[in-house]
Amino acid sequence: MSTVKSKKLQVGTDATSTNNFTIYQPASPDGTLRIGVGNADSPTEVAQFNSTGIVGDGSQLTAIPAPAALTTASGSAPSYSARAWVNFNGTGTVAIRASGNVSSITDNNTGDYTINFTTAMPDSNYAIIGSAQGLASGSDIVHFGANGYSGSPIIAPATTNCKVGTFAYSGAGADSAYVMVGIFR
Repeated sequence: MSTVKSKKLQVGTDATSTNNFTIYQPASPDGTLRIGVGNADSPTEVAQFNSTGIVGDGSQLTAIPAPAALTTASGSAPSYSARAWVNFNGTGTVAIRASGNVSSITDNNTGDYTINFTTAMPDSNYAIIGSAQGLASGSDIVHFGANGYSGSPIIAPATTNCKVGTFAYSGAGADSAYVMVGIFR
């Protein structure tokens, strides 16, 4: 294998054409690679690259942040982030504790809630995952149901919201102090 060393590489056929691109190292090397247009002997700089990627253009040199990455992912299977999530109090006056892409919760009836998205989903083919805390009395279990619960009509997910329910072992709607929901697509 051979190595070609050069301080300038022109891409184009005419040494004086403004359509040529020149890849070059500055006169005083500073760890950047430059791209310019025009004559290879005096190109007009349009971009710089360093070991982290594009630094900027010749007029405004600004750092471009690296794209966010999922640092907890491992293995070769793809990792998918939640499109929306919420932790809310479903008793009394419904209150969101914390959320992402959820604008509000509508309390439709006992154990019957609508989660309203801040930004709509691309379609209604998403997965709804959730859990709910048991009743305070400890005498019954509260279950989580996506798009309704026993005895309620099943409501298809929409791009702007989805319906969830919390219900007792008997199947009747039951409010829960802790309802946690995640939306994945």
